[in-house]
Amino acid sequence: MEPGQRRRRRLTTAALPTRVALLFIAPAAVLFAIFVLYPMVTAVTYSMYSWRGTSQEEFVGLANFVNLFTSEPYRSTLPRAFGHNLLLFGGAMVVQNSVGLLFAVILHRRARFRRFFQVLFTMPYLVSPLVVGYLWSLLLSPLFGPVNAALKAVGLDSLALPWLGTPGTALWVVVLVTAWQWVGFPLLLYGAALGGLAPELDEAAELDGASGPQRFFAITLPLMTPVIGTVSVLTFIFSMEAFPIPYALGGSTGAPAGATDVLSLVFYRTAFESGSSNAIGTSSAIAILLFLFIFVLSTVFTRWFRRTERRLGQ
Repeated sequence: MEPGQRRRRRLTTAALPTRVALLFIAPAAVLFAIFVLYPMVTAVTYSMYSWRGTSQEEFVGLANFVNLFTSEPYRSTLPRAFGHNLLLFGGAMVVQNSVGLLFAVILHRRARFRRFFQVLFTMPYLVSPLVVGYLWSLLLSPLFGPVNAALKAVGLDSLALPWLGTPGTALWVVVLVTAWQWVGFPLLLYGAALGGLAPELDEAAELDGASGPQRFFAITLPLMTPVIGTVSVLTFIFSMEAFPIPYALGGSTGAPAGATDVLSLVFYRTAFESGSSNAIGTSSAIAILLFLFIFVLSTVFTRWFRRTERRLGQ
């Protein structure tokens, strides 16, 4: 084969993956444009107009956004709901990055029944969050729920509380139920990350006299920084967008007394239950604020984890 022919063959071969990749990406890009990008642009447009029912009126600029911070009920409900979202994120992070990582380490070191327990812990993650929320509302019912019945059966009547009827416990139930459902997701990611680590590093440290905890915190955990960053960012996004479980456990009003209220519920009430003539403009403004907050914080978290990963690699 002549040099010119070999060069043309290399160029053709190098160009094929790009065209094939674009061919495979095109359907996803079209679906993203239709179901994500277009609604997002539409929401931005809607948030800058005043509405009378479903009739769009004059352009008002940022007036709908200003209204969220200056008029009731949004001036008081939005900060409260935002705080609940942050608490939900914190609780999910603590449970997922501790319990999920612990289970992943145990299953990684115990190959027997590993697949069985991975499937068992992942099953709640595969069920609809709305179904999970309604099931837990039945389990925690103060009238016929098995949780309170079991507590009474062992003599712990003082702990048999109306879990979802008390403001002091309702939000923590939402946090724990959310973390319980999603713990299988980080378990799978951490398990895959542990399986990809070179065992020679751990063996070399063991030969040098390092204990199990020392090897884990000095070698294993730093090498899992990329996966921890991925889990943290996704947990943040899921927590800020939380709707099905808070809705199933506390209803659209965030009962009791707004204790389980989150930003998505505020958006839902504004858009579909407020009866306001400008419901479309106001709810679109809430959606845009929520998107901007998630986008900015997710970007900050991702860059911070990448810098941390680069420092550990030096």
